[in-house]
Amino acid sequence: MGKSAVQDGPVYDAKTLGAGRVIVLGFQHMFAMFGSTVLVPALTGLSVSATLLFAGLGTLLFHLVSKRKVPAFLGSSFAFLAGYFALAPHGERELLPYACFGVAIAGLVYLILAALIKLFGVNRVMKFFPPIVTGPIIVAIGLCLSGTAINSCSTNWIVAIVAILIIVICNIWGKGMVKIIPILLGVVGACLLCIFLTVIQGQAVDGYYCFNGNSSFQLFSVASIENIKSAPWIGLPFQYQDTVFNIFTGGKMNTGLLVTAIVTIVPISLATIVEHIGDISAISSTVGKNFIKDPGLHRTLVGDGLATTLASLFGAPANTTYGENTGVLTLSKVYDPMVVRLAALFALCFSFSPKLAACISAIPTPVVGGISLVLYGMISAVGVRNVVENKIDFSKARNVIIAAIILVLSIGVTYSAAGAINIPIGKKVVTSEVQYIEVNGEKVYADADGKFMVTYDANVPEDVEIKSETVENTVPVIDISLSGLAIGSLVGIILNAALPGKDYVFEDNQQAAQSKEGIIQAEPVKSQNKKKKKK
Repeated sequence: MGKSAVQDGPVYDAKTLGAGRVIVLGFQHMFAMFGSTVLVPALTGLSVSATLLFAGLGTLLFHLVSKRKVPAFLGSSFAFLAGYFALAPHGERELLPYACFGVAIAGLVYLILAALIKLFGVNRVMKFFPPIVTGPIIVAIGLCLSGTAINSCSTNWIVAIVAILIIVICNIWGKGMVKIIPILLGVVGACLLCIFLTVIQGQAVDGYYCFNGNSSFQLFSVASIENIKSAPWIGLPFQYQDTVFNIFTGGKMNTGLLVTAIVTIVPISLATIVEHIGDISAISSTVGKNFIKDPGLHRTLVGDGLATTLASLFGAPANTTYGENTGVLTLSKVYDPMVVRLAALFALCFSFSPKLAACISAIPTPVVGGISLVLYGMISAVGVRNVVENKIDFSKARNVIIAAIILVLSIGVTYSAAGAINIPIGKKVVTSEVQYIEVNGEKVYADADGKFMVTYDANVPEDVEIKSETVENTVPVIDISLSGLAIGSLVGIILNAALPGKDYVFEDNQQAAQSKEGIIQAEPVKSQNKKKKKK
């Protein structure tokens, strides 16, 4: 089969193209997912190498479970970013495993839903997750994360805007591969600008190379450059202390954090499950085969859920089916899942190079901010599209109430002073030693930093004696912290189930495989082929 065959018609058996073209196609799929996939660990503090490893392994596992029929690549999910930030807002290494534990449990929700679909059919299960619930949740995910993007952009708005402009230009006016990898090109272009500015006028200020020594124009972190120099070319993708297993074997398990992780992160899976259904439908439409019917939605859910749980247990981000790779399918018209599995193998090989991981981790904060600003907006836009394409009737009061409460709770709680709703469970008495000094016959206790706060006119002798005493405090046994997204999701599901006037029906048939682009026409294609044979 010649080159023209790739351009003029679909290819279901890539072996006919020859080994060279298959390898190029495999790299194309890997680079299509690369920019977005490695951005998640860059934002959260998770391991880039582990991310690549389990993107590859997760994709292979997905293909195994789905009978090797679905040409889908699994990369890092942005939907769970809010969960990571809720547990480890600054990427604290000791807290990230707890967030990963919550994501691992969320992955098991896929399996529960898959089992229910297998037992009762997709109709009865999906009625609890209509677009009026999932759409606003997806919108809220992007909006709740927007503050992080703006904060990152503010370290150097010029670089952030350059990254945004590259993405927009490539996505709107780009051709071929340029149109498919705008995120990667945005990262590369903005980083090249940072390298140029660092070389010509970069000065170290407070641990960052800044243009002309101005802290408002941050470029690279000094430490990240040193890490690139010292990182070996070959190494293990993850360390045991970053895995979920270390929580239970390290001797410092925090039960409250475990419960908080579950309650905070698991509800996010409701939105990602709907994203999964949309992605599988889109791939079905592109390829011309109904993958919701064969190998079945229950199988693709199991594959996605197991891949997410496996990755999270070893300290990597949650996995999800990637729209970027669906774009590659549309461009190349090569629909053989073997090509995607080859891309997974390439990602797996890249994961064993700490030098590469260090280079990716060195991406400047403003570059990450610019990319994030676009991606978070895209997440919200997907939620809006979910509502529009399903023709949700907002003239009905129930729909307006459900959407409004989901959005207000999710965003309002996130940006409130507390940042979450804390629910104490149980009580216990904790004893501790505190230091104090006596000033004018009264005790002045030390604060968390060991300082004694006294009034300016207090008469404190230089040789004042520092004393200590044992005090008892009543604290909750478990302090559950519910994020805005968790509250919004739970309330939205409950309201939808309780309020009368439901008007959405999920149909388990050929039309259920409708995607964002159109309706699958696998059957008509077969009938046309039969007619051609008769002629």
